[in-house]
Amino acid sequence: MIKPLRKAVLPVAGLGTRFLPATKALAKEMLPVVDKPLIQYAVEEALAAGIEEFCMITGRGKTALVEHFDIAFELEATLHQRGKHEEVAELRRTTSLPPGAIASVRQQQPLGLGHAIWCARAFIGDDPFAILLPDDLVLSETPCMAQLAEAYRATGGNVVAVEEVPREHTSRYGILKIAQKRGDLIEVAGLVEKPSPNQAPSNYAIIGRYILLPEVLDHLAHFEVGAGGEVQLTDAMAKMIGKAPFHGLRFKGQRFDCGNKAGFLEAQIAFALQRKDLASDIKRFLRKYLEAHCDNHD
Repeated sequence: MIKPLRKAVLPVAGLGTRFLPATKALAKEMLPVVDKPLIQYAVEEALAAGIEEFCMITGRGKTALVEHFDIAFELEATLHQRGKHEEVAELRRTTSLPPGAIASVRQQQPLGLGHAIWCARAFIGDDPFAILLPDDLVLSETPCMAQLAEAYRATGGNVVAVEEVPREHTSRYGILKIAQKRGDLIEVAGLVEKPSPNQAPSNYAIIGRYILLPEVLDHLAHFEVGAGGEVQLTDAMAKMIGKAPFHGLRFKGQRFDCGNKAGFLEAQIAFALQRKDLASDIKRFLRKYLEAHCDNHD
């Protein structure tokens, strides 16, 4: 029997050093793409997949991530007084979760993604769970996690979102060793964390969307150090292959790596172009700046 997917873990304890000084006093997951912070995109994506409970793995200075989903009574009252009812409705989208739906635990030391997930062990319990890394933002008709949830209901076991990356970039990702392909579903024979291009078993990389069985916690509990001197989630997942179904899903959509500046800026443009209230202005100023740039380099 395949247990329903109801829980999600959001690892948000990182320091965001690539975005300093903006992240000196602001969690990087609170950086907005157009007018919503990255953390809100992740929670909304999870909700669209039927997820009901959330656990944020936080660090020092990250309280705003939880507070973002709380009710802002004073702000709502002020907006009501000023007749800004659309803004109130938008605010309430962030507080639509039932009481107790969001929990948080602290990762006191930055020991890696695997360690962060292990910190949520009490929340996870014996249930399957999703992981969403807010740095990875996916633009798609069907939310990426909803695509994974559909695959999970069909296959059971573990399902991770994957995409093809340039061979020279394999050292940035967990990479799949492929057993066989069935359409967009890939049966996984093995996993390698951040292999060099000449040692990578494929160019199919895991992105920041996972559905895992709770047995991964048993392997994470050994705190085995992997690539980069950290406890790697990929290493623990690799030990589950052969013991339960393990698949990669080539999701439909475009991923933006908002953990770096270029990817973050590209996401701003792509998401703004999807907005009816912004698209024409975005196209206009893009043409203006591109024409000016080309003229200056003729």
